[in-house]
Amino acid sequence: MAFRPAVETWFRQSFDSPTPAQSAGWPPIARGESTLILAPTGSGKTLAAFLACIDRLMFEPRPDPPARCRVLYVSPLKALAVDVERNLRAPIAGIVGVASARGDAFVVPDVAIRTGDTPSSERARFTKSPSDILITTPESLYLMLASRARHALASVTTVIVDEIHALARDKRGSHLALSLERLEALAGPFQRIGLSATQKPLSEVAKFLVGVGRECELVDVGHKREMDLAVVVPPSPLSTVCSHEQWDEIYHQIADLISEHRTTLVFVNTRKLAERITARLTEVMGADQVTLIENGATRPFSCTM
Repeated sequence: MAFRPAVETWFRQSFDSPTPAQSAGWPPIARGESTLILAPTGSGKTLAAFLACIDRLMFEPRPDPPARCRVLYVSPLKALAVDVERNLRAPIAGIVGVASARGDAFVVPDVAIRTGDTPSSERARFTKSPSDILITTPESLYLMLASRARHALASVTTVIVDEIHALARDKRGSHLALSLERLEALAGPFQRIGLSATQKPLSEVAKFLVGVGRECELVDVGHKREMDLAVVVPPSPLSTVCSHEQWDEIYHQIADLISEHRTTLVFVNTRKLAERITARLTEVMGADQVTLIENGATRPFSCTM
Protein backbone atom coordinates (compact mmCIF):
# COMPACT_ATOMS: atom_id res chain seq x y z
CA MET A 1 0.00 0.00 0.00
CA ALA A 2 1.27 3.48 -0.86
CA PHE A 3 1.08 5.40 2.41
CA ARG A 4 1.77 9.08 2.80
CA PRO A 5 5.49 9.77 3.37
CA ALA A 6 5.07 10.54 7.08
CA VAL A 7 3.12 7.32 7.68
CA GLU A 8 5.59 5.22 5.73
CA THR A 9 8.55 6.82 7.51
CA TRP A 10 7.02 6.20 10.93
CA PHE A 11 6.29 2.59 10.06
CA ARG A 12 9.84 1.92 8.82
CA GLN A 13 11.27 3.56 11.93
CA SER A 14 9.03 1.46 14.19
CA PHE A 15 9.13 -1.95 12.48
CA ASP A 16 11.63 -3.96 10.47
CA SER A 17 9.09 -4.89 7.80
CA PRO A 18 5.36 -5.49 7.32
CA THR A 19 3.98 -8.75 8.64
CA PRO A 20 2.26 -11.16 6.22
CA ALA A 21 -1.11 -9.98 7.52
CA GLN A 22 -0.20 -6.40 6.71
CA SER A 23 1.36 -7.11 3.32
CA ALA A 24 -1.67 -9.14 2.22
CA GLY A 25 -4.30 -6.99 3.92
CA TRP A 26 -3.28 -3.49 2.87
CA PRO A 27 -3.91 -3.78 -0.93
CA PRO A 28 -7.63 -4.69 -0.68
CA ILE A 29 -8.13 -2.27 2.19
CA ALA A 30 -6.54 0.50 0.11
CA ARG A 31 -8.90 -0.34 -2.76
CA GLY A 32 -11.82 0.18 -0.40
CA GLU A 33 -12.87 -3.47 -0.48
CA SER A 34 -14.45 -5.18 2.50
CA THR A 35 -11.76 -7.49 3.86
CA LEU A 36 -11.63 -10.40 6.31
CA ILE A 37 -8.18 -11.07 7.77
CA LEU A 38 -7.29 -14.36 9.44
CA ALA A 39 -3.89 -14.10 11.12
CA PRO A 40 -2.27 -15.28 14.37
CA THR A 41 -2.35 -13.21 17.52
CA GLY A 42 0.45 -10.65 17.47
CA SER A 43 0.66 -10.55 13.68
CA GLY A 44 -0.23 -6.85 13.41
CA LYS A 45 -3.65 -7.31 11.83
CA THR A 46 -5.25 -4.61 13.99
CA LEU A 47 -2.59 -2.14 12.91
CA ALA A 48 -3.12 -3.29 9.33
CA ALA A 49 -6.73 -2.12 9.61
CA PHE A 50 -6.06 1.05 11.56
CA LEU A 51 -3.03 2.39 9.69
CA ALA A 52 -4.89 2.73 6.39
CA CYS A 53 -7.60 4.65 8.24
CA ILE A 54 -5.09 6.86 10.03
CA ASP A 55 -3.40 7.63 6.69
CA ARG A 56 -6.68 8.94 5.29
CA LEU A 57 -7.85 10.76 8.41
CA MET A 58 -4.60 12.64 9.02
CA PHE A 59 -3.85 13.81 5.50
CA GLU A 60 -7.25 14.42 3.91
CA PRO A 61 -9.35 17.53 4.59
CA ARG A 62 -11.38 17.18 7.76
CA PRO A 63 -15.13 17.45 7.14
CA ASP A 64 -17.50 19.66 9.06
CA PRO A 65 -18.08 18.55 12.69
CA PRO A 66 -21.42 16.76 12.13
CA ALA A 67 -19.77 14.51 9.50
CA ARG A 68 -16.53 13.92 11.32
CA CYS A 69 -16.95 10.29 12.53
CA ARG A 70 -15.66 8.11 9.69
CA VAL A 71 -14.10 5.07 11.40
CA LEU A 72 -16.01 2.75 13.72
CA TYR A 73 -14.17 0.00 15.63
CA VAL A 74 -16.37 -2.67 17.20
CA SER A 75 -14.96 -5.07 19.80
CA PRO A 76 -16.90 -7.76 21.69
CA LEU A 77 -14.83 -7.05 24.82
CA LYS A 78 -14.87 -3.74 26.69
CA ALA A 79 -11.39 -4.41 28.06
CA LEU A 80 -10.06 -5.05 24.55
CA ALA A 81 -11.68 -1.86 23.31
CA VAL A 82 -9.94 0.17 26.00
CA ASP A 83 -6.62 -1.49 25.15
CA VAL A 84 -6.94 -0.78 21.44
CA GLU A 85 -7.98 2.79 22.14
CA ARG A 86 -4.75 3.23 24.08
CA ASN A 87 -2.60 1.56 21.44
CA LEU A 88 -4.26 3.50 18.63
CA ARG A 89 -2.95 6.74 20.04
CA ALA A 90 0.67 5.57 19.82
CA PRO A 91 0.80 5.35 15.99
CA ILE A 92 -1.03 8.67 15.72
CA ALA A 93 1.46 10.34 18.08
CA GLY A 94 4.40 8.83 16.21
CA ILE A 95 3.11 9.96 12.82
CA VAL A 96 2.42 13.44 14.20
CA GLY A 97 6.09 13.67 15.21
CA VAL A 98 7.33 12.59 11.79
CA ALA A 99 4.89 14.84 9.90
CA SER A 100 5.83 17.83 12.07
CA ALA A 101 9.54 17.25 11.41
CA ARG A 102 8.85 17.02 7.68
CA GLY A 103 6.68 20.14 7.68
CA ASP A 104 3.69 18.21 6.31
CA ALA A 105 0.19 19.53 6.83
CA PHE A 106 -1.95 17.16 8.89
CA VAL A 107 -4.82 16.92 11.34
CA VAL A 108 -4.77 14.87 14.54
CA PRO A 109 -7.71 12.43 14.58
CA ASP A 110 -9.92 12.50 17.64
CA VAL A 111 -10.59 9.12 19.26
CA ALA A 112 -13.62 8.43 21.45
CA ILE A 113 -14.75 5.31 23.28
CA ARG A 114 -18.35 4.31 23.96
CA THR A 115 -19.22 1.39 26.23
CA GLY A 116 -21.70 0.82 29.02
CA ASP A 117 -19.22 2.48 31.41
CA THR A 118 -18.89 5.72 29.42
CA PRO A 119 -20.15 8.70 31.47
CA SER A 120 -23.25 10.45 30.18
CA SER A 121 -21.30 13.69 29.73
CA GLU A 122 -18.93 12.02 27.28
CA ARG A 123 -21.83 10.44 25.40
CA ALA A 124 -23.49 13.82 25.06
CA ARG A 125 -20.23 15.37 23.90
CA PHE A 126 -19.85 12.78 21.13
CA THR A 127 -23.42 13.39 19.97
CA LYS A 128 -22.77 17.13 19.68
CA SER A 129 -19.18 16.89 18.41
CA PRO A 130 -18.38 13.47 16.93
CA SER A 131 -14.81 12.16 16.99
CA ASP A 132 -13.01 10.92 13.89
CA ILE A 133 -12.71 7.39 15.31
CA LEU A 134 -15.19 5.73 17.64
CA ILE A 135 -14.41 2.55 19.57
CA THR A 136 -17.43 0.69 20.89
CA THR A 137 -19.07 -2.66 21.63
CA PRO A 138 -21.95 -4.34 19.76
CA GLU A 139 -24.41 -3.51 22.54
CA SER A 140 -23.41 0.15 22.70
CA LEU A 141 -23.61 0.42 18.91
CA TYR A 142 -27.18 -0.88 19.05
CA LEU A 143 -28.12 1.68 21.70
CA MET A 144 -26.51 4.49 19.72
CA LEU A 145 -28.46 3.56 16.59
CA ALA A 146 -31.66 3.77 18.63
CA SER A 147 -30.83 7.17 20.12
CA ARG A 148 -30.15 10.72 18.97
CA ALA A 149 -26.48 9.78 18.65
CA ARG A 150 -27.26 7.83 15.47
CA HIS A 151 -26.93 11.01 13.40
CA ALA A 152 -23.28 11.21 14.45
CA LEU A 153 -22.72 7.84 12.72
CA ALA A 154 -24.20 8.89 9.38
CA SER A 155 -20.73 9.74 8.03
CA VAL A 156 -19.06 6.37 8.83
CA THR A 157 -17.07 5.00 5.88
CA THR A 158 -15.15 2.14 7.57
CA VAL A 159 -16.22 -0.37 10.22
CA ILE A 160 -13.60 -2.64 11.84
CA VAL A 161 -14.94 -5.72 13.65
CA ASP A 162 -12.27 -7.27 15.88
CA GLU A 163 -12.36 -10.79 17.34
CA ILE A 164 -15.12 -11.53 14.85
CA HIS A 165 -15.09 -15.24 15.70
CA ALA A 166 -16.52 -14.42 19.14
CA LEU A 167 -19.50 -12.69 17.53
CA ALA A 168 -20.29 -14.88 14.53
CA ARG A 169 -21.25 -17.87 16.67
CA ASP A 170 -24.17 -16.61 18.77
CA LYS A 171 -26.98 -14.11 19.20
CA ARG A 172 -24.56 -11.25 19.91
CA GLY A 173 -23.43 -11.70 16.33
CA SER A 174 -26.99 -11.70 15.03
CA HIS A 175 -27.54 -8.50 16.98
CA LEU A 176 -24.42 -6.93 15.46
CA ALA A 177 -25.35 -8.02 11.93
CA LEU A 178 -28.66 -6.23 12.32
CA SER A 179 -26.93 -3.13 13.70
CA LEU A 180 -24.53 -3.04 10.75
CA GLU A 181 -27.46 -3.19 8.31
CA ARG A 182 -29.17 -0.37 10.21
CA LEU A 183 -25.94 1.59 10.03
CA GLU A 184 -25.71 1.03 6.27
CA ALA A 185 -29.27 2.25 5.86
CA LEU A 186 -28.22 5.39 7.74
CA ALA A 187 -24.73 6.02 6.33
CA GLY A 188 -24.84 4.26 2.97
CA PRO A 189 -22.41 1.52 1.87
CA PHE A 190 -19.21 1.39 3.94
CA GLN A 191 -16.06 -0.71 4.01
CA ARG A 192 -16.12 -3.60 6.48
CA ILE A 193 -12.91 -5.08 7.90
CA GLY A 194 -13.04 -8.22 10.05
CA LEU A 195 -10.15 -9.45 12.20
CA SER A 196 -9.54 -12.68 14.11
CA ALA A 197 -6.94 -15.33 14.79
CA THR A 198 -9.53 -18.13 15.04
CA GLN A 199 -12.38 -18.18 12.55
CA LYS A 200 -13.76 -21.13 10.63
CA PRO A 201 -15.00 -21.56 7.98
CA LEU A 202 -13.61 -18.34 6.57
CA SER A 203 -16.20 -18.04 3.79
CA GLU A 204 -19.09 -18.25 6.26
CA VAL A 205 -17.55 -15.66 8.57
CA ALA A 206 -17.16 -13.39 5.53
CA LYS A 207 -20.90 -13.72 4.85
CA PHE A 208 -21.54 -12.74 8.45
CA LEU A 209 -19.28 -9.69 8.09
CA VAL A 210 -20.65 -8.27 4.83
CA GLY A 211 -23.97 -10.05 4.34
CA VAL A 212 -25.06 -12.46 1.64
CA GLY A 213 -24.52 -11.21 -1.89
CA ARG A 214 -21.77 -8.70 -1.08
CA GLU A 215 -18.12 -9.14 -2.05
CA CYS A 216 -15.46 -9.70 0.60
CA GLU A 217 -11.71 -10.17 0.11
CA LEU A 218 -10.37 -13.10 2.17
CA VAL A 219 -6.86 -12.73 3.58
CA ASP A 220 -5.77 -16.04 5.09
CA VAL A 221 -2.31 -15.93 6.65
CA GLY A 222 -3.06 -18.32 9.49
CA HIS A 223 -0.71 -21.16 10.27
CA LYS A 224 -0.68 -24.45 12.08
CA ARG A 225 1.94 -25.05 14.73
CA GLU A 226 4.24 -28.01 14.32
CA MET A 227 3.54 -30.72 16.87
CA ASP A 228 6.08 -32.95 18.57
CA LEU A 229 4.00 -35.81 19.97
CA ALA A 230 5.43 -38.69 21.96
CA VAL A 231 4.32 -41.32 24.48
CA VAL A 232 6.78 -41.37 27.39
CA VAL A 233 6.73 -44.00 30.15
CA PRO A 234 8.88 -44.54 33.27
CA PRO A 235 12.09 -46.51 32.73
CA SER A 236 11.06 -49.28 35.16
CA PRO A 237 8.50 -51.92 34.07
CA LEU A 238 4.85 -50.84 34.27
CA SER A 239 2.46 -52.53 36.68
CA THR A 240 -1.19 -52.20 37.64
CA VAL A 241 -0.35 -49.58 40.27
CA CYS A 242 2.63 -47.24 40.08
CA SER A 243 5.17 -47.76 42.83
CA HIS A 244 6.78 -44.87 44.70
CA GLU A 245 9.91 -45.42 42.61
CA GLN A 246 7.95 -45.08 39.38
CA TRP A 247 6.26 -41.89 40.58
CA ASP A 248 9.70 -40.46 41.40
CA GLU A 249 10.79 -41.32 37.85
CA ILE A 250 7.69 -39.57 36.48
CA TYR A 251 8.33 -36.46 38.57
CA HIS A 252 11.91 -36.21 37.33
CA GLN A 253 10.83 -36.76 33.71
CA ILE A 254 8.31 -33.92 34.06
CA ALA A 255 10.97 -31.75 35.71
CA ASP A 256 13.33 -32.39 32.79
CA LEU A 257 10.61 -31.34 30.30
CA ILE A 258 9.91 -28.20 32.30
CA SER A 259 13.60 -27.30 32.28
CA GLU A 260 13.73 -27.67 28.49
CA HIS A 261 10.78 -25.37 27.78
CA ARG A 262 9.58 -21.88 28.67
CA THR A 263 6.10 -23.08 29.68
CA THR A 264 4.82 -26.57 30.46
CA LEU A 265 1.21 -27.47 31.19
CA VAL A 266 0.51 -30.68 33.11
CA PHE A 267 -3.10 -31.89 33.04
CA VAL A 268 -4.49 -34.38 35.55
CA ASN A 269 -8.00 -35.70 36.20
CA THR A 270 -8.41 -35.06 39.95
CA ARG A 271 -7.68 -32.17 42.28
CA LYS A 272 -5.91 -34.47 44.74
CA LEU A 273 -3.49 -35.64 42.06
CA ALA A 274 -2.88 -32.06 40.90
CA GLU A 275 -2.01 -31.00 44.45
CA ARG A 276 0.26 -34.00 44.97
CA ILE A 277 2.17 -33.45 41.71
CA THR A 278 2.49 -29.75 42.45
CA ALA A 279 3.91 -30.47 45.92
CA ARG A 280 6.40 -33.06 44.63
CA LEU A 281 7.54 -30.92 41.69
CA THR A 282 8.00 -28.02 44.09
CA GLU A 283 10.32 -30.25 46.15
CA VAL A 284 12.23 -31.33 43.04
CA MET A 285 12.47 -27.95 41.26
CA GLY A 286 11.92 -25.25 43.85
CA ALA A 287 8.91 -23.21 44.96
CA ASP A 288 9.33 -20.56 42.23
CA GLN A 289 8.91 -22.99 39.31
CA VAL A 290 5.44 -24.49 39.72
CA THR A 291 1.88 -23.11 39.82
CA LEU A 292 -1.28 -25.07 40.45
CA ILE A 293 -4.24 -23.77 38.42
CA GLU A 294 -7.65 -25.20 39.26
CA ASN A 295 -10.70 -24.26 37.14
CA GLY A 296 -8.89 -21.17 35.88
CA ALA A 297 -7.90 -19.93 39.37
CA THR A 298 -4.30 -19.96 40.55
CA ARG A 299 -3.83 -21.63 43.93
CA PRO A 300 -1.89 -19.42 46.40
CA PHE A 301 0.80 -21.90 47.41
CA SER A 302 2.46 -22.48 44.07
CA CYS A 303 4.12 -20.84 40.98
CA THR A 304 4.37 -21.56 37.11
CA MET A 305 5.75 -24.49 35.26
